[in-house]
Amino acid sequence: MKNSSSTVIPITEVGHLRPAVAVPEVAVPATGLLLDRLGRPLTDLRISVTDRCNFRCSYCMPKDVFDKDYKYLPHSALLSFEEMTRLARLFAAHGVRKIRLTGGEPLLRKNIEGLIEQLAELRTPGGEPLELTLTTNGSLLARKAAALKAAGLRRVTVSLDSLDDAVFRHMNDVDFPVADVLAGIDAARAAGLGPIKVNMVVKRGANDQEILPMARYFREHHGGSVVLRFIEYMDVGATNGWRMDEVLPSADVIARIAAEFPLVPLEASTPGETAQRWAYADGGGEVGVISSVTQAFCHDCSRARLSTEGKLYLCLFASAGHDLRPLLRGTASDDEIASAIGHIWQGRADRYSELRALRGPDNHHDDSSNANDKAPRRVEMSYIGG
Repeated sequence: MKNSSSTVIPITEVGHLRPAVAVPEVAVPATGLLLDRLGRPLTDLRISVTDRCNFRCSYCMPKDVFDKDYKYLPHSALLSFEEMTRLARLFAAHGVRKIRLTGGEPLLRKNIEGLIEQLAELRTPGGEPLELTLTTNGSLLARKAAALKAAGLRRVTVSLDSLDDAVFRHMNDVDFPVADVLAGIDAARAAGLGPIKVNMVVKRGANDQEILPMARYFREHHGGSVVLRFIEYMDVGATNGWRMDEVLPSADVIARIAAEFPLVPLEASTPGETAQRWAYADGGGEVGVISSVTQAFCHDCSRARLSTEGKLYLCLFASAGHDLRPLLRGTASDDEIASAIGHIWQGRADRYSELRALRGPDNHHDDSSNANDKAPRRVEMSYIGG
């Protein structure tokens, strides 16, 4: 991996490759149904509430890049909870039904419960409450689960890449014990933040030996109250040194589990769902796989991502965002901002994973070649959430 000066665009520069967002001359009214150029509706919004994390996972925020000298966003640059809620209300008017809070690590954002309380008051055009969820590394979940539920959070997704304490400490690279994450999952279950999803990023040669221990543990200890999902190691950002030969295809994951626990395929629970679902044939719950590398699902992706400083990204693999903060902090009305959001989504044609599958991924992912401007660097996953 190259050093940080050659591989990373500082956070403060990310997204400035596009011109400032303007109110479109032809208004795009919020009708509750907004389609992009490929006919995909806008139904999910992921809001990053902080660019900071207390883990240094190699596939997301490697320590040799995100070190003690790394420059994070100043607090003044972050959207306030009121600004996030205002935008979320406008997205809901366009058809968003689900909001996921992400980071970095969202539980590091001070008084996150206050934001959840505000978002819990929002409604769809049909008058229904939004599905409000949060993804966390679980490090602070044990102490916060009850308060999150009381604030209006419906459920949580916990990232956990191994049950083996030595492997887990190595992967999070801050020596954090797995027992504390498991305690957080127990606390979330007790608080009623379910069904809980546990996401394991599978990296061949690093933690793929943990697939069956993870499946056994969550079957035996949580059954149907926790859904374990295995995520293919993805080529996000420019800092994780991604290699195709470190990807374990989801088909192999399912084969390993099915050899011990027979599985039955399930239908998707919602349109645009990222995970393929499988039930244990004996009724012991279910597992899922998210196969962005080997089985791209761009064709029905309905997710938009909002960075903590107000940039709108239309794809996890985007290289630039649309800066909404000047409109928020200027004189633009709600209708004008909603129109700008609608115009951006209507122009969306992103399908990175499908195009990668067609051309074949580079085995050695190295964005240092961008020094010659051959291709723009992609935004870091830690900046806009997974």
